[in-house]
Amino acid sequence: MGGSIRDWPEDERPREKMLKQGAGNLTDAELLALIIRSGDPSTKQSAIDLGRELISHFDGNLRELGSADIAQICGIKGLGLAKASGIKAAFTLAARFQARRLERFERFTSPRQVFDYFHHEFRDSRKEYFLTLLLDGKNRIIRRVQVSEGSLNQSIVHPREVFSPAVKESAAAMILVHNHPTGDPTPSSEDIAVTRRLREAGEIMGIKVLDHIIVGDGEYLSFVERGLM
Repeated sequence: MGGSIRDWPEDERPREKMLKQGAGNLTDAELLALIIRSGDPSTKQSAIDLGRELISHFDGNLRELGSADIAQICGIKGLGLAKASGIKAAFTLAARFQARRLERFERFTSPRQVFDYFHHEFRDSRKEYFLTLLLDGKNRIIRRVQVSEGSLNQSIVHPREVFSPAVKESAAAMILVHNHPTGDPTPSSEDIAVTRRLREAGEIMGIKVLDHIIVGDGEYLSFVERGLM
């Protein structure tokens, strides 16, 4: 159904449908239409038509759409800079919300909890990042610290760089986290060597390294669960 959404029956308009049935009952195209707001008069496409075309352009993969830059979105006819910026802002806000969920938990309780926190952030990354989660004496998260960017090795992930923020924050323990851009969370020999080195340094400094979690594509590996530490 093309044309202006204002000409549609009220029950078929995305905004009215959401108010009556809830946002969960809207299709992806209808949700995008609420962000796009208006159609393209030159082609007589409605906002929903543009939403459908946008989804089709990325082969129905919202993950790919969320990773697209503004220029890629603008490449679709009818989606100018304003509409593309709104779409990018919505996906960025959703990613930030997902990435900050762990901050609401009082305590670290499982490796899965850490994976749920990071996998949305890392799943499309082409670079390897190494971070630490600093914990207090009750395993409550104080803050996250990015230690390095790039391939993991002992020269980049030095105990000095890892433990300096922990000392400043008076952390009692930490969790090591890094991603594998390949998607396979299997640890390399370097991963294992770095983990051993940091765990030994932590024992000397009185800051326990509780776990090392490698985030892959839809899966993770916990050194503790695998008996690697």
